[in-house]
Amino acid sequence: MKKILTGLQPTGTITLGNYIGAIKQMVKNQNEYDSYLFIADMHAITVKQDPIVLHENIKNLLAIYLACDIDPQKNTIFIQSENEYHTNISWMLECNTSYGELTRMTQFKDKSRKNEKFTAGLLTYPVLMAADILTYDVDYVPVGIDQKQHVELARDIAINFNKTYGNTFKIPEPLITETGTKIMDLINPTKKMSKSSENQNGVIRILDSEEEIRSKIMRATTDSDNQIKFDIENKPGISNLINIYSALAEISIKDTEQKFSNYSYAEFKKAVADIVVEKLMNIQEKYNKIINSKELDDILDNGIKVAKKEAKEKYELMKEKMGLGR
Repeated sequence: MKKILTGLQPTGTITLGNYIGAIKQMVKNQNEYDSYLFIADMHAITVKQDPIVLHENIKNLLAIYLACDIDPQKNTIFIQSENEYHTNISWMLECNTSYGELTRMTQFKDKSRKNEKFTAGLLTYPVLMAADILTYDVDYVPVGIDQKQHVELARDIAINFNKTYGNTFKIPEPLITETGTKIMDLINPTKKMSKSSENQNGVIRILDSEEEIRSKIMRATTDSDNQIKFDIENKPGISNLINIYSALAEISIKDTEQKFSNYSYAEFKKAVADIVVEKLMNIQEKYNKIINSKELDDILDNGIKVAKKEAKEKYELMKEKMGLGR
């Protein structure tokens, strides 16, 4: 079975858009690949974090993913900072990566322009990302198109290292994730639903209460013709609600249109609210059982044992090839 690796940054909170657009694809991937899933807390600190909030977010994020049907039996799950080999391997890779390669990274150029006091971590974190990937000889790294450059850098680093020191790393391939349904902001349906949105009434979070979910959906922006029809350009608000219903009911957009063809907007919004509440209340029930249970620590303990064993083997091989240690 081919191997796949996904890193999750423990910042912010998971939205309905994240669930429909990304997590459902991860659930599918775990059935097709030998899946490694880690919480990328070392990446999170490239910008300043509140230590207490970050610590809470790490477990909260994992509990949400598990509640969304990420299966610990089908994934090697661990926390990045608990595996010291990642940063050790990253340093060895940094010493084989040029400054020019890192300054050409698109995200570095964008973020460094906005913040003159950026840390060295902002420059070098793509090498840590390469270490995350190359340590486990993965075949694929699922990424959005905006992250493809990071996998390409990991490939370049691996190829150059292999040429210099002999065959050490498998060359990974980016797996451009199948575009899940893009869920838009409920208030401004021309923009993607984002946890950082200025108007939080447009954002449904996985852990929102039933009252909050229903209120946000019933206040969602629509139009004046009262026709349940999918038309992104002319009817972005109602099209967004159709997308949400279709994704959660797992039926086609056409079938959704037909099902609600004689409904008013208010009636349709209530139906959307009902299915969102049903799905998220189920997720929240699982989350509440997991978050304070011993199960979460057991999953992380088992995962880090597997990850550390593999990472140590790669680290020792690199040390030997580079002439380090005794």
